[in-house]
Amino acid sequence: SGQKVCYGAFKRSCYKLAYFQDLSRRVGFQEARQACEMDGGALLSLESEAEQQLIENMLQNLTKSGSGISDGDFWIGLWRSGDGLATSSVCPDLYQWADGSISPFRNWYTDEPSCGSEACVVMYHQPTANPGLGGPYLYQWNDDRCNMKH
Repeated sequence: SGQKVCYGAFKRSCYKLAYFQDLSRRVGFQEARQACEMDGGALLSLESEAEQQLIENMLQNLTKSGSGISDGDFWIGLWRSGDGLATSSVCPDLYQWADGSISPFRNWYTDEPSCGSEACVVMYHQPTANPGLGGPYLYQWNDDRCNMKH
């Protein structure tokens, strides 16, 4: 499910947000990736500040629409394979886009990525959480365990 929105200005002109209020319908990273691919798309690659802003605006509009959207992070298509160097200083450089994009754009929350066993990336969406060191947990990226449900 999800609303498909199309624009002309970006390389990928259509976007689809899937948000599930019902926790039992939320899925892990690989399931989300497969769902996007079955739908003819890919998990989101964010390649610029402008594209990041576009997605933030889409999420704000979804919130305003009265759909009852609340806390719940969104998977994006950034992930790290293999655990070989997971705790080293090169870890942030090991993240790659699932659709093959080579964009270096990143929007990590303060102190992220934490690496270790967290290898898949979400965009924070926790409007009710108390702000942390990096401000509200809204729209910045965080690495999480790939089997978490978002």
